[in-house]
Amino acid sequence: MAQPLVKKDDDLDDELEFSPFMGIEKGAVLQEARVFNDPQLDPRRCSQVITKLLYLLNQGESFTKVEATEVFFSVTKLFQSKDTGLRRMVYLIIKELSPGSDEVIIVTSSLMKDMNSKIDMYRANAIRVLCRIIDGTLLTQIERYLKQAIVDKNPVVSSAALVSGLHMLQTNPEIVKRWSNEVQEAVQSRAALVQFHALALLHQIRQNDRLAVSKLVGTLTRGAVRSPLAQCLLIRYTSQIIRDMGNHSQSGERPFYDFLESCLRHKAEMVILEAARAITELDGVSSRELTPAITVLQLFLSSPKPVLRFAAVRTLNKVAMTHPMAVTNCNIDMESLISDQNRSIATLAITTLLKTGNESSVERLMKQITNFMSDIADEFKIVVVEAIRSLCVKFPLKYRSLMNFLSNILREEGGFEYKRAIVDSIVTIIRDIPDAKENGLLHLCEFIEDCEFTYLSTQILHFLGIEGPNTSDPSKYIRYIYNRVHLENATVRAAAVCTLAKFGFMVEALKPRITVLLKRCIYDSDDEVRDRATLFLSILGNDDGLVETDKDSKEFLFGSLEAPLVNMETSLKNYVPSEEAFDVDSVPKEVKSQPLAEKKAKGKKPTGLGAPPPAPVSGFDAYERLLSSIPEFATFGKLFKSSSPVELTEAETEYSVNVVKHIFESHVVFQYNCTNTVPEQLLERVNVIVDASEAEEFSELSSKPLNSLPYDSPGQAFVAFEKPEGVPAVGKFSNTLTFVVKEVDPNTGEAEDDGVEDEYQLEDLEVVPADYMVNVGVSNFRNAWENMDPENELVDEYGLGPRENLAEAVKAVTDVLGMQSCEGTETVASNARSHTSLLSGLYIGNVKVLVKAQFGMDNRKEIAMKLAVRADDQSVSEAIHAIVSCG
Repeated sequence: MAQPLVKKDDDLDDELEFSPFMGIEKGAVLQEARVFNDPQLDPRRCSQVITKLLYLLNQGESFTKVEATEVFFSVTKLFQSKDTGLRRMVYLIIKELSPGSDEVIIVTSSLMKDMNSKIDMYRANAIRVLCRIIDGTLLTQIERYLKQAIVDKNPVVSSAALVSGLHMLQTNPEIVKRWSNEVQEAVQSRAALVQFHALALLHQIRQNDRLAVSKLVGTLTRGAVRSPLAQCLLIRYTSQIIRDMGNHSQSGERPFYDFLESCLRHKAEMVILEAARAITELDGVSSRELTPAITVLQLFLSSPKPVLRFAAVRTLNKVAMTHPMAVTNCNIDMESLISDQNRSIATLAITTLLKTGNESSVERLMKQITNFMSDIADEFKIVVVEAIRSLCVKFPLKYRSLMNFLSNILREEGGFEYKRAIVDSIVTIIRDIPDAKENGLLHLCEFIEDCEFTYLSTQILHFLGIEGPNTSDPSKYIRYIYNRVHLENATVRAAAVCTLAKFGFMVEALKPRITVLLKRCIYDSDDEVRDRATLFLSILGNDDGLVETDKDSKEFLFGSLEAPLVNMETSLKNYVPSEEAFDVDSVPKEVKSQPLAEKKAKGKKPTGLGAPPPAPVSGFDAYERLLSSIPEFATFGKLFKSSSPVELTEAETEYSVNVVKHIFESHVVFQYNCTNTVPEQLLERVNVIVDASEAEEFSELSSKPLNSLPYDSPGQAFVAFEKPEGVPAVGKFSNTLTFVVKEVDPNTGEAEDDGVEDEYQLEDLEVVPADYMVNVGVSNFRNAWENMDPENELVDEYGLGPRENLAEAVKAVTDVLGMQSCEGTETVASNARSHTSLLSGLYIGNVKVLVKAQFGMDNRKEIAMKLAVRADDQSVSEAIHAIVSCG
């Protein structure tokens, strides 16, 4: 691989000192900004200060309203300078500062003057800035100038006006739609960039009118487009029309297919690639339609340009999934790419060959793959593994060589996702090819001897328990399983105990040996392991135990739960010990996305009103029903999230209070669950006084007190706050419980008529950023990540300070964000020096968010983190980074 050009004295440490932004601070830069006020302006010095301000803004540094206003007014004084370079920097800083409506007026006149200047650079930039900072009322005043700019002879000015129109179409569509004639004229421009921007804007204006879009494409496909960029856009619009109009017209031909095919002969490579990709992605594309596209892609495979080779092989890789025979003609060219210096190209080439190759080429391909697997990243290795899995199902007679390859790479270094993909592939081969079972199980057994991922170890042990007893010699797996009892953490040890019990039950000859091993597990340090060992000994039958029927034992060990596991867990948590035993049949069978409503056991004594006590409801559905039934809160709209209860009192105090935070789009409701634990008292007019002085964005709207709170009968009081709509406002709230105490006669149970007003100080409550995130998982994180728009991805690095271990740092970040760990990444090896955590969630406004957090620890136990965030909305990505930087 070619080495990058470096300086003769290739001293990287010295190069770091040349960064002009190293160590700059906001306060110091704001002090430097005073040079804008000097009578004799120094353009070079002013440009340097503006550069630093722009750097701070783009690094996420927040300026207060006062600071931003002072900088803005100082910058406006720089319009008096005639220096062209400084003027461009002024445009940039004004656009980034985004002044308010009352401040825009200060620069509007200067910008309008520049917009009509004879200097084209001033005109173009002034248009861009004006359109970014002004509102609809001022826009009408400059609309005439913008229309003129669109058809200006200078392409820079024209492009600036068109791009500004694309931005303004989101905020002032009515005004921009009036520019259709001028934009139509700009589409005919000879300037490539102007034609590209004009076509994009014209399509955006007409996108809701399918007939108008069809006419536009029909006109332009007859040869009016010269710009390669505009031609690529036109191909995309054409593909969309073909999808909308259906596969074929009455004549059997696709509309506009001839245009796509003609683009394959365009002189610009980008147009050829775009046309080929569009043809391969047509719905129900036939082999005849694919042939010309495959032919040009095959030519690109031998191009000297790496980007063309990559684009061609990636497109062919996708085609091979649905039309492998159409790609076989390219196999010889792709085999030459296996040794390509670019490992990404080599990976795509080999995986395409695996999909299109024949049975005789498998051995040769396996040898070639082995040579470069160590040189590529895990994400490409996963692609190779998935291709091998498909190949093994396609050619089952070749399972030995494929299984050996998978077992070899399973022993090499790699991350969780990579290892999981290999294990899943081996499991698939074992299930689909019976002859591969014993070899495959042995490979998995060898892997768990040195597996650092708890999740994978437990999954493999579970699989061994199902498949192992049915092999010809089940006893050979016992050693591997029992080793886990001695060498692993409690979670894996518990799984190993279950697997041993399955072998003991299914293989009669092994039962005495399994019983001995399980007896040793009774003395384990973990109570879960001990309990499982005792339970399984009872089922298998020992000297003192009672042997249950085989049918019941088999159902217990191998049967699936009739109710979802989450429902079973919730019901067990809500079960109150009493004379009546827990009834498994009472567990709800339907799947719930949120925890179920809490259930109280039968036999609970009634309240003073003679009705069952209103137990504190839990679970999203129950909360939503409760809040919508209260008139004061019924108009708040859709409930976004309800938090877990937060305790506001210590255990064993006379009053027990916890609070649930209910988050709406523009409201927050606090539900105070109160319990009176003093038998001789009755509490009336129970209310919570909330002090929101440390939560400036919240204003109290209403409260709903609790009329009566008898002994040991939970009740709820509510306080509602209003907050800015869609804004994740945070704050701290002080809480005081107020009530009237009445003494209760222990003999009659009657309360006295007179009571005493009293109050009880509760713990403070905080609304944190995590309250605006619902921890929703995804089944396939990699696919979900790739389907997100990469334009909305934001990446930054953070120092988390010293920690005892990586697990502590992972938990801290997960808790701050309030997101769901995916694919077992919440588990961190005890001696790990690096870890990648995958998180998923739903942000307020129902915006899907995915996070990749990479952690590293140095010798001083200092933790560094690289955080990559993708969301459906880029502002949400920025908000996640803001949460981490402040948390």
